[in-house]
Amino acid sequence: MMMNALISPYHDSVLSLIGNTPLVRLSRVCSDSIDVYAKIEAANPGGSIKDRPALRIVKDAIKDERIRKDTVVIESSSGNMAIGLAQACLYYGLRFICVTDSRTSTANIQILRTYGAEVDIITQPEPVTGDFLTARLNRVQELIRQHPNSYWPNQYANLGNACAHYETMAEISETLNGKVDYLFCTTGTCGTLRGCADYIRTRRMSTFVYAVDAKGSAIFGDKKAPRLIPGHGSAIRPELFHPDLADQCIHVSDVDCIVGCRRLLKQEAIFAGGSSGGAISALERVSGLIEPGSTCVVILPDRGERYMDTIYSDEWVNQQFGDISHMWARNTRNE
Repeated sequence: MMMNALISPYHDSVLSLIGNTPLVRLSRVCSDSIDVYAKIEAANPGGSIKDRPALRIVKDAIKDERIRKDTVVIESSSGNMAIGLAQACLYYGLRFICVTDSRTSTANIQILRTYGAEVDIITQPEPVTGDFLTARLNRVQELIRQHPNSYWPNQYANLGNACAHYETMAEISETLNGKVDYLFCTTGTCGTLRGCADYIRTRRMSTFVYAVDAKGSAIFGDKKAPRLIPGHGSAIRPELFHPDLADQCIHVSDVDCIVGCRRLLKQEAIFAGGSSGGAISALERVSGLIEPGSTCVVILPDRGERYMDTIYSDEWVNQQFGDISHMWARNTRNE
């Protein structure tokens, strides 16, 4: 039997596995009246949605020669974007310096170093603003001055970030034949939100977009406050942000993220990261307002292994929030 000549039996590199992630129907997290699908971005080879913009940004910069063989790539990130960049830089033989801070998980730092990244850890917040992100960005500028032949991806302003997620929404729309009534999208750099929103508006889709932001995040104007769960929210409003990117914003707490993750695992056997739990909690919060028969898509940005010391640690959860196990122990449909 001849193999279809249009289907390659192999991929050219691990980077060619990025994108085209699966949609999985969620049959237990909400009522029977709506159809819910999850975009499983953990299927990317680096384990998260950030593989997409990391590859897009690096390839674009190589193409227009902002990155050459001896260029040092320098970026601020506490997790998935750093890992995505480390993966791409390792493949292309580039030196990568990741500026992160002392709140970053040991697992993420180990992954980065395994990929060959140099990790520069900030231990004190910026004195004026009191936040670590500003301190990290200041350190990036110091390193750029020290390395004249360097490239800063600047994920908070780089349009390549949004363009990569234009493709994310294209995959969702094509799989569901354009029927996407509601989209739930967590936001940090605003790359995913902007890319998806741009696709929806370009194609004149009627999709209602829910931005899922963290309580204490500055993106949608919440009062800045400490946050324990990384992956969504920001201490600054990114340059990629526009106020009309979403039809409505839902702010989720750290507890919402934990409960959403635990419910997703218990009910659907999906082992996802913190922002995924936030998106699930946001969906549950408004599901009663959604018209029966609607199709909802929830983007799940990463997987759960990087949160074993926090979200999936009963000891850590109890220390931070007390016993909240009753919040994810309720019975659900089909269970």
